[in-house]
Amino acid sequence: MEVLFEHNDFIVVHKLPGVTMHDRETGIVRQCEQALNLTGLHLVHRLDDVTSGCLILARHPECAAIFEHLFREHRVQKYYLALVDKKPKKKQGTVKGDMKNRRNGQHILLKSQQNPAITQFFSYGFADAPRIMLIKPLSGKTHQIRVAMKSLGSPIAGDTLYGATPDDRTYLHAWGLQFSYHGDDISVFCRPQSGRHFLAPAFTGWLNKAPVPDELNWPKTSTAAPVSPQ
Repeated sequence: MEVLFEHNDFIVVHKLPGVTMHDRETGIVRQCEQALNLTGLHLVHRLDDVTSGCLILARHPECAAIFEHLFREHRVQKYYLALVDKKPKKKQGTVKGDMKNRRNGQHILLKSQQNPAITQFFSYGFADAPRIMLIKPLSGKTHQIRVAMKSLGSPIAGDTLYGATPDDRTYLHAWGLQFSYHGDDISVFCRPQSGRHFLAPAFTGWLNKAPVPDELNWPKTSTAAPVSPQ
């Protein structure tokens, strides 16, 4: 279990794909406690089981409460990388709409805007390689990014739940987190460590010269609706 950042109150680890969040015996908290010889860790946000990347774990309840507030107030910036096989309907923009559960485990995007999921993105293309999506979710709905990419006609590579062709993994990675904690500005990023497309020269070459996410001209949008952390 790789520790990306360590603080007296919390740690940031690199979650591997396939690791679940909530199972008491095999979930991420149990794995981290065993691997790092720690006790009493607390989840403060979530990643889908299929997703890899940056995950914050609080060392005590007081820290967990602080992060709950930070996520609720949109003070944690999250950046994801996804690979898609099909060119999206547009090169950059915002996907916004309410989400609804379906019986088979899927979620769908609605046109209503009562408590919408908000997902911003830029896309970058290559010849003979999956297209890269740099994604900034402004809310934390279950399967939000996966549903947003599906709505653009570009399901995430390997995400068979949302209509993609099977692959060696679902190509969604929590690339980075930026936030302020007790006055300290913290920025943590990690590269994907698994997946043939993530390890291919086309992707690694792009990642070596990738744009600085918080310097991009992200669209202006309101995040007034209440959200849950993810």
